[in-house]
Amino acid sequence: MQLFLLCALTMTAFAANSILNRLGVAIYGMDPMDFAAVRVVAGAAMLWLLVSVRQATRPPVFVAARVTGAVALGVYMIGFSWAYITLDAGLGALILFGVLQVVVFGWAVWEGQIIPPQRWLGAGIALVGLCVLLWPGGQAAVPFLGAAAMVIAGTAWAVYTLLGRASPDALGATAGNFLLCVPLTGIAMLVAGQGVFPLMGTLTAIVAGAVTSGLGYALWYRVLPQLPTTLAGIAQLSVPVIAVLAGVLLLGEPLTTRLLLAGVLVLGGIGLSLTARS
Repeated sequence: MQLFLLCALTMTAFAANSILNRLGVAIYGMDPMDFAAVRVVAGAAMLWLLVSVRQATRPPVFVAARVTGAVALGVYMIGFSWAYITLDAGLGALILFGVLQVVVFGWAVWEGQIIPPQRWLGAGIALVGLCVLLWPGGQAAVPFLGAAAMVIAGTAWAVYTLLGRASPDALGATAGNFLLCVPLTGIAMLVAGQGVFPLMGTLTAIVAGAVTSGLGYALWYRVLPQLPTTLAGIAQLSVPVIAVLAGVLLLGEPLTTRLLLAGVLVLGGIGLSLTARS
């Protein structure tokens, strides 16, 4: 029961990132580059606080793996924040995690892993769901630029996830990635940001960085070793569902038939692929 509760809390934190980003950028009017920069700084501060108080050697920062991870994290943060100018919270989370699974699945194929037929079928269903969601036309059409930004963010997050597979110290690696990501998002803020920090938008960015990103990631790293890989993947499929429900309840976002159909196809397809036995 404790493991279930910790896992549910972690997934809620991940979904809250979408809600907070949408709230800070679209509702409180904070520039997405400014939001991303504040979020990364707050996350880096929280993660390094956790690293400092634990009984372990501080992780190396200026190594190739951390630089690559920081670049992937920076692209994700910037694309994620920018996408929520036009995307609803649930829609953005659905695109993000759908793209994540497609990229990770494609990488497994590239590496030559043996993939059972059921997983192929599930990936195909999820891809159809993404096509239904992103196909242009009608009043229900998804904003192209926002969707494109979230696709880029999802791809970067997939790369970040794949880079972390071999890390022996997940918390330390994430803290290093966040620290090196600070100057990247800072440059983006100076180049494209407005440099204006409304109080509520800034507070929202701090909470998103320090709590739902920093503490959320730390909690996930505590839970992850106790979960089978398949169960860990399936657990993350709950994030878009939570984000959709929270967006409807807290932000008054519409729950359209198209979004429901796409959600069922994407989540159902990914769930089918993850439950396949090798």
